[in-house]
Amino acid sequence: MRLAAENHIDLALALVVGAALLDGIDGRVARMMNATSKIGAELDSLADAINFGVVPALLLSITLMPGQDLGWAIVLVYCCAIILRLARFNTLSDDENAPGYTRDFFVGVPAPAAALIALGPLGLHQGLGDGWWSSFPMVAAWTLLAAFLAISRVPTSSLKATTKLSRRAVAPALVLFAAAAALLVTYPYTLMSIIIAAYLAHIPFAWWGRRWVAARPEHWDSLPAERRAHRRQTSRRRPIIAKSQARLGLRRPPSRPASPPDPR
Repeated sequence: MRLAAENHIDLALALVVGAALLDGIDGRVARMMNATSKIGAELDSLADAINFGVVPALLLSITLMPGQDLGWAIVLVYCCAIILRLARFNTLSDDENAPGYTRDFFVGVPAPAAALIALGPLGLHQGLGDGWWSSFPMVAAWTLLAAFLAISRVPTSSLKATTKLSRRAVAPALVLFAAAAALLVTYPYTLMSIIIAAYLAHIPFAWWGRRWVAARPEHWDSLPAERRAHRRQTSRRRPIIAKSQARLGLRRPPSRPASPPDPR
């Protein structure tokens, strides 16, 4: 917040992004070092509430909604939504009877992703200057959207289910990584906008994937790669023409009986 007050918005956004990246590995590092504890989990939730709730809310209020009483109320709603999101995550994490596939999906948008989504208009403002994306109605509506996604029950994919790449995906992943590194150095806010758009675009696929596995108890404990392979196999077995005809309600015309030969 000190950087934002001193008009160093770029550094403030970089610290929020860095906190989001570190939040994705802190749990794994703690488990690798055998240093997990109950107090560590509570401190992690407290840090997430500050980094992804309080800090983005104050950044938006100071930069894009200064002196707006309604804007202050909106960022307060966002901050409360992030805290509720973290409380629900802790509650669901303690459920030992949940099916295995629930570990591959989040309920709602995680707090780091919600923070980056909420800061999207500020990133566009830093990269492109003033515009409709930095107007008060747009920023207010976008902040409320981020708050809604955080407390909603919309399923989103967990990185644990997507970090394992097949051999075919290694080369495209390296190309994407190189392109992202180039954009990070030259046009960081363009990269930020692309990541936000890609994340929002993946939500319908995550919803479909969770619905698919929830309807098939035999795949609840399967790995995500195994479920994807099964879906590919079943889709190949169904001919596309037959599915299209079934959707349209078309039927094959009855075959005509063979006509008797002409005696002439």
